[in-house]
Amino acid sequence: MAIEWIVLLSLAGYAALIDFRKHRIPNSLVVLGIAAGLAGQVFGAGWSGLGTSAISAAIGFAIFIPLYALGGMAAGDVKLMAMVGTFMAPQQALLASLLALMAGGVGGLLLIAMHGQLRQTLIRYTVMLGTHRYLVPAKDEVAGKRFPYAIAILLGTLGSMLWFEFAR
Repeated sequence: MAIEWIVLLSLAGYAALIDFRKHRIPNSLVVLGIAAGLAGQVFGAGWSGLGTSAISAAIGFAIFIPLYALGGMAAGDVKLMAMVGTFMAPQQALLASLLALMAGGVGGLLLIAMHGQLRQTLIRYTVMLGTHRYLVPAKDEVAGKRFPYAIAILLGTLGSMLWFEFAR
């Protein structure tokens, strides 16, 4: 089991590094990770591991795809979360996805606060909630800039791994 976790954390860590530097996650990295996750599940649980891997990937994908559809994240983030799921049991993929969402939310708020734009952003969101219309962030507003969400996915993955390791 340890080898799969090392592979997963290496892939997720590399994706986070690339996303931080270039604001993209290469498809080749995601495909390699999916292949490794599927192979690890089959090796560990036989052919039934293939089904487990597919369900877990679908969980990560299903949780993140609405955010992509609403313009809140890039397609690479959705694919990366699905890749992470291939290494996990369904419950763990669900926890990793939810922890990644929380890490992304906290990270985004910290970034906005560090730039002194928390009040400005909260006002914009309050207006949007009241009018049910999207207001584009100002050009200088950090909320409108790209966010390397692979870092949040890495943190959610690590958190899920630690939870399932120490909660036994």
